Amino acid sequence: MSYNGRMLSAAILAELTNSVTTGVTPETPGFLARFGIMLLPLLAVSGSMVVVIVDRYLVYHRERINVLEFLAGVRNVLKRDNVVEALSICDATPGPVARLVKAAILARDGGRERVEEAIDEVGLVEVPRLEARLGVLATIGQIAPLLGLLGTLFGFIGVFEDLQSSGGFAAPAHLFRHLWQALYSAAGGIGIAIISQTAYNFMVGRVNAIALDMEKASAEAIRLVTESGSTRKP
Repeated sequence: MSYNGRMLSAAILAELTNSVTTGVTPETPGFLARFGIMLLPLLAVSGSMVVVIVDRYLVYHRERINVLEFLAGVRNVLKRDNVVEALSICDATPGPVARLVKAAILARDGGRERVEEAIDEVGLVEVPRLEARLGVLATIGQIAPLLGLLGTLFGFIGVFEDLQSSGGFAAPAHLFRHLWQALYSAAGGIGIAIISQTAYNFMVGRVNAIALDMEKASAEAIRLVTESGSTRKP
């Protein structure tokens, strides 16, 4: 056995002997403690991710309506020239589609061109509101793996610091906490990124679906309002 090997064995034996005689063993860190210095940053980004996911899911669940059923109800009351009831239906229905149709009804006296302008104005307001906070999910999906990598680097820095302070013969038990930090930080960052990116893609799909409903409703609203306006002419 080489000199270095004998010295390493002696250091490990001394550590084990000290543990047996004193009854003190290196404390195994708890689950959260294994993330080390990156625990708070990872908790912060994961907490932000959960808040955004819950908020956006509730918004999209509330804003999505049965467009065909809604337009059928508006069409029926407009055929009776009951504009007040049509506006009441729009007010009672949540979502950008209802607000879009309401804007079209209110602008009906200005002709087709004014109706189209009103619909465009609503779209310029509603689409950014639907896309709000989605950038947070995209950002978390990008930076979470980097935070995990940073934690891994800090873990290996701790390993080499312990080796240097002990003359290169640190007992393995003293290095495990740094290795735990390296592994758990990487796994945590990647896991957060997977969830965040998956949620982002899902939310973008919901936004696209609502935007498609708005496009369909805008075309139908223009037709309904122009037809209603023509029937009111002498």
